[in-house]
Amino acid sequence: GAPPPPPPPKAPGSGHLGPAPRNSAIPVKKKKTVRLFWKEVNHYVPPTVANTSKESLWDTLRGVKFQLDTDKLEHLFESRTKEQTPKKVGEGKGKNEVIVLDAKRSNQINIGLTNLPPPRTIKQAILNMDSVAMNREGIEMILKMIPSDEEKTKIQDAQMQNPDTPLGAAEQFLLTLSSISELTARLNFWAFKLDYETMEQEVAEPLMDLKQAMEQLKNNKTLRYILATLLAIGNFLNGAQCKGFQLDYLAKVPEVKDTVHKQSLLYHLCTMVMEKFPESTDLYSEIGAVTRSSKVDFELLTVNLAKMEKQCRSSWDNLKAIAKHNMASPMKNKLTEFLKDCTERIAILKIVHRRVINRFNKLLIFTGMTPQAIKDTNINQFCKTISEFALEYRTTRERVLQQQKKKANQRERNKTRGKMITDTKNFAGKSKKEKKEEEEANALKAVLKHSAMNGEVNLNTSMEPRSRVRGKSTGDAKNSTKEPNFVKKIFSGGRGSVPARGKDTDQDDNTEEIMERLVKTATNPGTRLIPRERKRARQVNRKSLRRTLKSGLSEQESKALGLSSKGNPVNI
Repeated sequence: GAPPPPPPPKAPGSGHLGPAPRNSAIPVKKKKTVRLFWKEVNHYVPPTVANTSKESLWDTLRGVKFQLDTDKLEHLFESRTKEQTPKKVGEGKGKNEVIVLDAKRSNQINIGLTNLPPPRTIKQAILNMDSVAMNREGIEMILKMIPSDEEKTKIQDAQMQNPDTPLGAAEQFLLTLSSISELTARLNFWAFKLDYETMEQEVAEPLMDLKQAMEQLKNNKTLRYILATLLAIGNFLNGAQCKGFQLDYLAKVPEVKDTVHKQSLLYHLCTMVMEKFPESTDLYSEIGAVTRSSKVDFELLTVNLAKMEKQCRSSWDNLKAIAKHNMASPMKNKLTEFLKDCTERIAILKIVHRRVINRFNKLLIFTGMTPQAIKDTNINQFCKTISEFALEYRTTRERVLQQQKKKANQRERNKTRGKMITDTKNFAGKSKKEKKEEEEANALKAVLKHSAMNGEVNLNTSMEPRSRVRGKSTGDAKNSTKEPNFVKKIFSGGRGSVPARGKDTDQDDNTEEIMERLVKTATNPGTRLIPRERKRARQVNRKSLRRTLKSGLSEQESKALGLSSKGNPVNI
């Protein structure tokens, strides 16, 4: 009664784990179901270090048992696709789609869809003219994708013939667009609404710049100086008296050169204007509006203005067409007010344009042009000639200024060439303060010399400041030490001698005046920031006081001190 033994496994080279068990419990399907296209795993798995057994993942799942609801699966995954009929237009990869458009047209639409919002939101954005949902570029792309009547008919017929087959992405998008009433009128009106502000700015700003440019040319003084100087130079060189010249000659001024230094006429013109009119400027920085006008094509501006007016009239027609299809009243009123405002502003722009052009023609007549030359004159070319001349003039003016500065520096260097640095202006003379100090020093020397010549010398007090006191000093010495050192220096007549007090009243007056000056100098903090070190006088025959008193004074020394030739001995 025991079950038969299992069959032996095949050799490893056979490529199978073993005979595939036949599951006789799989019920037979009554309907055709969807197939799962997977790759079967039925190869032999050799044992490895990580997996020593011969079982695979799928072998371990044999123990998982559950009841499968086959009826439900058969109902859910029943294959419902029908066989292709000759009425189907195309078939896509992996799934069936109705393709009506040719490949090129379909690719163009599919590429455009990548740059547009989701198709389900495009219709509502167009109906509401919602600039947040779609920008100006999106409107331009949709205008290129608008389906023709033939394409619309083909797509509708294919959809009716294949109601269960979805349309392709391009066909579905065109079908959505075809469901919008007055699509072209809505898109054109929306585009004009978005473009109007930019178009108005492109017309109004150049007209304003041209108006300012004419005012700058009329009122600029530097331009008058340049034209007057150039006219005088030309009359002299031509040997004739000319009233004026056409301003287009300004473009040829940098090309004319002298025959000596090969400098351009513009260089000499700039030099003369700077010399004769020092208040002149570089001209270029004062005519900014002329430079901006030179970059505008005013013929194209006239065309754009006429285009604005034409689009505004077309927008009125588009608004009437849109209003027929039950447009909401608030939106209709809003669009109507917008068109009224645009119509008024365009009418004003036309008037401004006509007046500015007439004023420019008057400016050309003011410069001396004939009516025939005015017709052939281009506005931006006229402004470009003046702007480029002004730029050349500014460049030349900067070069002249650099040369003048260089020559001035060279003249300053020539003034001091071959001279010592002490002979220059900074070192040539003494300042007033130094002269005053020198005069005071000379006056002090004269007073001290005069007092020394009169013999007003006290030997004990004159020698004391230079001697080192080791014992008790005399009474006179004590009194003298209480005085400041600078007072002793005032009264010293030679080597530290002090004149006697109370002998000559006139001399006391002079010394008091000198004392007051020296006290002010010493007490003033601003006159001497760093204290000076005491410098000893350099004397060749300097002798100490002890040796001098011990050996006695010579006859010459006694005379210099105002003593008799015999000299009384001095005891310490």
